[in-house]
Amino acid sequence: MHEVNSTAFTKFLILGFPDLNDSKFPFFSIVLLIYSMTICENLLIIVLVSTSQRLRSPMYFFLGHLALSDMVLVTTIVPKMLEVIIREGSAIPYAECLAQFYLYGGAACAECFLLTAMSYDRYLAICKPLHYTSVMSPKLRYLLIFSSWALSLMLVLISLVLLCDLDFCGSYVINHFFCDYAPLLVLSCSDTTVIDIEMMLISFPIIIFPFVFIIITYVYIFITIFEISSSSGRQKTFSTCSSHLVVVFTYFGSMFMIYMVPYRGHSMTINKFISLVYIILTPLLNPMIYSLRSREIQASVLRHLLNFNKKRHI
Repeated sequence: MHEVNSTAFTKFLILGFPDLNDSKFPFFSIVLLIYSMTICENLLIIVLVSTSQRLRSPMYFFLGHLALSDMVLVTTIVPKMLEVIIREGSAIPYAECLAQFYLYGGAACAECFLLTAMSYDRYLAICKPLHYTSVMSPKLRYLLIFSSWALSLMLVLISLVLLCDLDFCGSYVINHFFCDYAPLLVLSCSDTTVIDIEMMLISFPIIIFPFVFIIITYVYIFITIFEISSSSGRQKTFSTCSSHLVVVFTYFGSMFMIYMVPYRGHSMTINKFISLVYIILTPLLNPMIYSLRSREIQASVLRHLLNFNKKRHI
């Protein structure tokens, strides 16, 4: 186990999962496998959306950015997490800890806004098909993407600035597997009232408002689906949209539990488990549910494989 110099504060110690014992290597292997699959899946989506002419619709444009946010999210957290698991704790420099918090926060917030933009895109496509092309113009989709990333980075920057003003004393051991705001606040000897209020306030535009908007759009989507005369078409569309909602509920539910329920007195074991769900599981499932089940994506993958085989035999 590593120790952090308590006389000159320059780093934290990320505790990780101290009770794994004999389960350390199996858990490490599972996380590494999930991380590798997540990177491959999301990188595949980005490459296909960027290179295929048939994947130029707004839906795939949003999916490409969702895949990018997932890659940033897991790459910011998981490599260091793997080190923490295998070494049973690992030191992290103060600046690197804050950088991890900022990049993770920006990607996590961007995912909330991107899921919201995608629900609006599906609402227009299913409920307003005649107006879809005119409303979801290239200008609007670029505006939605730019707003999602810019707003996320600005909102998390506020939290970062407030974190930088905190003084840390006593223990420097972060009882988590990454530098999240709640474990950092526990270590601070400063008054955290302002940052507590700030975190609660920005949770509304990041979590509550997008979640409510998504639910409203899917209510209209389901109403429209039930009006479809073809039972096979109704069943297919309903299956797709219900899968999307499972991801939304899993992601936003986890975020709500972590960031909108007061953190003091929380079981950090429960917090770690909930964090694993939206940091590890959701980025793995997003490509499977949103993209890889799509016939257009499957056709694009097949075309790329056929082209690759032709070039090999030339």
